[in-house]
Amino acid sequence: MSDRNRQRPAFQASGRSAVAPFLAMDVLSQAAALEAQGRRIIHMEVGQPAAPAPSTALAAARAALDHGRLGYTEAKGRADVRQRLARHYLDAYGVEVHPDRIMLTTGSSAGFNLAFLAAFDPGDRIVLTSPGYPAYRNILKALGLVPVEVDVGEDTRWSLTPDLIAKAQAEGPVKGVLVASPANPTGTMMTPDALADLVRYCEDEGIWFISDEIYHGLVYEGRQETALTTSSQAIIINSFSKYYCMTGWRIGWMVLPEVLVRPVERIAQSLYISPPDVSQIAAAAALDGTAELEKVKAGYAENRRLLLEGLPGLGFDKLLPVDGAFYIYADTSAFDADSLAFTKAMLAEAGVAATPGADFDLTRGASYTRFSFAGSNEDMQQALVQLGDWLKR
Repeated sequence: MSDRNRQRPAFQASGRSAVAPFLAMDVLSQAAALEAQGRRIIHMEVGQPAAPAPSTALAAARAALDHGRLGYTEAKGRADVRQRLARHYLDAYGVEVHPDRIMLTTGSSAGFNLAFLAAFDPGDRIVLTSPGYPAYRNILKALGLVPVEVDVGEDTRWSLTPDLIAKAQAEGPVKGVLVASPANPTGTMMTPDALADLVRYCEDEGIWFISDEIYHGLVYEGRQETALTTSSQAIIINSFSKYYCMTGWRIGWMVLPEVLVRPVERIAQSLYISPPDVSQIAAAAALDGTAELEKVKAGYAENRRLLLEGLPGLGFDKLLPVDGAFYIYADTSAFDADSLAFTKAMLAEAGVAATPGADFDLTRGASYTRFSFAGSNEDMQQALVQLGDWLKR
């Protein structure tokens, strides 16, 4: 057969790329398309603060830009920023952390990539909650790891327990456990004692404990605690995106057990080189912007109050506890058994964008919808009006 007649091989994407879409981002794209047509859309689909970065961060960034030279930093991040974060842990939690254990990352997303690559090998099983943040599952699958999603509910206040992990271990070795507290999408938070029990169980079992603390600072009920209070072997992932209102700056951090510091640094050197220099400078200054940020948080608290009072009157009468973060996870099965269809209609007909529960829970998600209240108070008030009008049709 001549080369001209030979059938060329088909080019295909890798199997590891076959992860589920991140539905919140799909909804954001659909909302943007409607806005491009001139529609006014109220965004409650993504966890993005409406407020800008604090003025301390903006001023530091402007000064850095005026200075003229921004470049690569250490892969671990600037030493002065890591020192400032170490002081943050002492001030906020009374925990001493050596700056060498802190790693600045390109958002918390890079932190998850680095943690998963440094702590696990292909085929390792990592326990997650269901409902839970979908990117955990998708990143693990793309890296050849096995997410073990454990259903949590009202009986455990939507949190993992040592007993639930033990049940997962009975089905196969568990190499890691990932917990967010406050959690996305539920907004629920573990008590300090419950978190400590879980961390101790994992340490005793030789299981890596990864604590997603990205919503720390945004707590309305109860008391937040870092897993570092219980164990120096916990892997902490955090970000300036939520409390610090810096989503677009793409800057986060990790606190690592000493045994993982150099492995994570080596991987980061090749994957990312370093986080953006200007974002690191701004992030350090954001840590001094607490007065402004507490005013922003007070706005979230008012949004939370408004929705917790207003949604039940519209028929959303089954809401999970909202201890922290800025989400309300609502049972919407009374309106439609398929929350994907429900949110599509809500967007098209009511002009309100929200995220279907299928993003967060593969088995029960069709019954739930997540509403973000990170937007302005005016938007939250208008959302209640538009939802009420729509549901009366």
